[in-house]
Order: sequence, then structure tokens, then C-alpha cells
Amino acid sequence: MNRSYLFVPGNRPERFAKALAAGADAVIIDLEDAVAPADKPAARDAVRAWLNPQHPVLVRINSADTAWFADDVALAGLPGVAGMVLPKAEQGADIALLRERGAPAVLPLIETALGLHQALALAQQPGVERLLFGSIDFSLDLGLHEGVEELQYFRSHLVLASRVAGILPPVDGVTTALDDAARILEDARRARRNGFGGKLCIHPKQLAHVHAAFAPTAEEVAWAERVLQAVETTNGTAVALDGKMIDRPVLLKARAIRDEASRNTAA
Repeated sequence: MNRSYLFVPGNRPERFAKALAAGADAVIIDLEDAVAPADKPAARDAVRAWLNPQHPVLVRINSADTAWFADDVALAGLPGVAGMVLPKAEQGADIALLRERGAPAVLPLIETALGLHQALALAQQPGVERLLFGSIDFSLDLGLHEGVEELQYFRSHLVLASRVAGILPPVDGVTTALDDAARILEDARRARRNGFGGKLCIHPKQLAHVHAAFAPTAEEVAWAERVLQAVETTNGTAVALDGKMIDRPVLLKARAIRDEASRNTAA
């Protein structure tokens, strides 16, 4: 499961390979916010010329209510496109269109009140891999201060919708700080605690902090190993650890932590 998604401007093809080499789990070539209106056709052409199945990427196109959407959709089925990021996602029909045009996967970006209201319906659309939270645009749409407390309910709503739909956990929005390692790490750790499975990134220097935040801590791994060892020594009978009974949910959590730690070690 991807933990980090790194944006790279669609009008800077000289940066595409650098973004791929930066260590992100996934790269998103951005044709929307990162590209000025006058440059969008040339950026689209540059992306089309660069795409190659040897280095698959995601492509964030322009939203369905723009003049560029129809031409952007044509990229959906090209070799090298691992999926399409749909900004300001609100309608299932837009996702269906991308799938019809060959998109292997669609990642709806929830950035509006209507998008959040429709989150479950969007998550249940065929081909949707996971939901992304565009916290900055979402705050603007609702007139909210982009703070932890103000956005907590909305983040939890996306986690719930994703779980009900049976898709991967959602991906949290960007942290605009580039050099504040403590801020990036805490934002990513909070996202993980709240049930998110990854985070959007706007600079390669954010990646290491995001990856660290989404890996089990040493304390969590040690606890999981103690739980699993305690269960193994009892041959399936009830057992207590640190004064607490180890029941099935606790055992499943311990196994999940161990498995996640193993995946991170392998990566």
C-alpha cells in the first residue's frame, strides 16, 4: 500500500525522472494546480510524450467543470498511466468516463463540500483505488480555518467511507511546510492515528518523514512481538499480558503491526 504520493508539475518534464528517483511510493504528474492556464495544452503534450510503461505514474488532470477536462481524459488509457487523480471529484459519472477511456484506477480528490457529501458513493464506484483529501481547497470551499480540530470530522468521514466501500484507507492532504521536519512528521503521524494510509507530498524532502510516520514504531513492534509470543506459549488458551486479556482483536492488531513492519523492512 502506497504511503507517499509525490506531486511534480506537468509543465516541468525535466523533473519527471527526478521525481521517480526521489523514493516516493507513487508519483503524480500534475496538470491542474501546478500548471498555468496558458501552459496546460503544452504540459499535456509533454506528459503524453514522456509516458512509458517502464515507469508508471499517476496523472492529476483538470476537474470536470473546466475546458481542459475533455482533452485530459484522453490520457487515461495510455501506456504508463497507472491511474488518474480526479480533482474536485463530485460525480460518479466522471469516474465512469475515466474508466471507459481506459484508466486502470481512479483516485478521487475530495476538495469540496459536495465531494465529501458524495464520498461513499464515489468510493463505491468501480475502479476507485482510494480517496485523496485536498484539505487546502476543501477548507477554502467551506470557509474553514485549515486546522486540525476544524478538519477532524471531515477526515474521519473519509476514513469511514473508505472502510464501508471496502477500498484502501484514504490519503491525507499536503503539509505546506518544506523544512519543518517536526511538523511534517507530526502531521503524518496524526494521519496514521486517524486511519489514513498515506499522505500527499509536494517536495522530495518530505518523503522520509512520511515513510517514518506510517511505519510501526519500535515500541509498537516490541508490543506486537510480546503479544504473539505470549499467545504461542499458551497453545491457544486464554492469556493475559501486562494485566490485560489478549482477545482476538488484540491478536489481530499485533499480527497487523508485525506484517506492516515486515513490509517496511522489505521496502
